[in-house]
Amino acid sequence: MKAVVLHGEVSREAGKDEQDVLVQVGVVSQALSELGYDPVIVPISLNFTEMVDRLLSIRPAFVFNLVESITGQGRLIHLAPAIMDFLKISYTGSRTEAMFLTSNKILAKKILQTNGIATPPWLSFDEISTGSLPEGPYIIKSVWEDASIGLDEGSVVFAKDRDHLRREMVSRLGNLGGDSFAEVFIEGREFNLSLLAGENGPEVLPPVEIMFDDYPPGKNRVVGYRAKWDEDSFEYHHTLRCFDFPKEDEPLLRNLVELAKQCWYMFHLQGYARVDFRVDQTCIPWVLEVNVNPCLSPDSGFVAAAAQAGLGFNQVIERIIKGAIT
Repeated sequence: MKAVVLHGEVSREAGKDEQDVLVQVGVVSQALSELGYDPVIVPISLNFTEMVDRLLSIRPAFVFNLVESITGQGRLIHLAPAIMDFLKISYTGSRTEAMFLTSNKILAKKILQTNGIATPPWLSFDEISTGSLPEGPYIIKSVWEDASIGLDEGSVVFAKDRDHLRREMVSRLGNLGGDSFAEVFIEGREFNLSLLAGENGPEVLPPVEIMFDDYPPGKNRVVGYRAKWDEDSFEYHHTLRCFDFPKEDEPLLRNLVELAKQCWYMFHLQGYARVDFRVDQTCIPWVLEVNVNPCLSPDSGFVAAAAQAGLGFNQVIERIIKGAIT
């Protein structure tokens, strides 16, 4: 059976975050071959007619959707599953609606808040001019872009007043894909919980804590772009994954697992996902983000969590596929 591996077209000038999808394409294609499929790699650009014609000519059993952006724009990520829905082609991962709702971080936070799940308070650029603005540290983030685009320790600012926060946001727009928001910065521990579809609902893989190893006093603990992509940086070598926890963390970990499952059902997720948390100094967990197509590169957090659960890469791919074609 033919299986299309769909990914966003990558330009020669693309950064490491975009180029990483080509690594994923390679390892997923190899896994598909070993599982008995005939993988066909198809890039997606804004030329949707060309992509539609290719899909119709290939007539795949399913599409393995690795699209993280289109022409480098995360805000277009939902267009790939929307086209598959239109063509009535099965595909891996979450549906169009879930992809859109979670890729817009402000919209996702509103849904979390409405459903009683704690997420750090935030202000959009337009909202800064109205209402109260508590003093304190804020972190300025992209509304649409993933992979910590435009994010570093300098993104954490102490807001003196509305004008100050607005100027800080404007100065970062070019690095954040155009739209930004300011989120209250939660001092504390950072956790990632990966989820994988199973026969009886989502399986939460072993939790991981991001350890900010040897960070000097006063250095903001942020998993930013350098920590993920710049192999020559301090942050890359000092943000470490930890799967080992003391017994006193067990109640917290159980809480994180339940919250991750709630996010799965709340957004009607499928296939696989990851939920990122910050836990404050009073042990309250705050959902930072729901990622419905986490990275599947061999060195990714999702693959590491699967290995901790005793799952090989091909087993992970097989379970993701099963959710797409059943």
